[in-house]
Amino acid sequence: MNMRYTTTTRRTTVAVAMTAAFALALAGCGGEDGGDAASAGSAKPSAPAASPTPEDKGEPEPGTAAGEEVDPDVKLAEARGEGLTLVIHQAKRDSGGFVTVQGTITNDSEQTRNSINWVGSESLLAAKNPNSVAGATLVDKEGKKRYYVLRDTESRCLCTTGIPPLVGGRSTPVFMQFPSPPADATEVDFTLPTFGTTSLKISG
Repeated sequence: MNMRYTTTTRRTTVAVAMTAAFALALAGCGGEDGGDAASAGSAKPSAPAASPTPEDKGEPEPGTAAGEEVDPDVKLAEARGEGLTLVIHQAKRDSGGFVTVQGTITNDSEQTRNSINWVGSESLLAAKNPNSVAGATLVDKEGKKRYYVLRDTESRCLCTTGIPPLVGGRSTPVFMQFPSPPADATEVDFTLPTFGTTSLKISG
């Protein structure tokens, strides 16, 4: 009788202990979840990404102002060659230290003419500036100095490029920029391959 009671008591005690331990375990899990939720609720949102800074577009390249309109009726000088006529409208000295020459080339013939030879004989210049007037020069006879069309570090000229073939009766505007001769050199000789030489008076 005593042994049976003792065994039952022991079993009851063990069951109660296991139930209490299980309850504590559940309570502990619930506390951990609550802690995580509180932590998540108190977390600060990340700062928004900074807006990208606009890129610097830079200054216009030298020579872009050469598109300035000139009076097509002004004939400062004229040169002829291979059924073509080149009329110079302006040769102006600019504050940047260069001279801009602007003109019009007209095909007076009935045959289509191209600009392949106007680039000159320098191979690198021809490769970088196909169908252009990069072969033009100015000559200061008094100072005995020849000036070539300006170019950038990649040998691209500051002049008209990509000139299409001219059919009969068609014209195309052209411009070229050169280093400026001395201020007292007001008259120079202008030459473009396949055209005759003509004299120009520099203004400005």
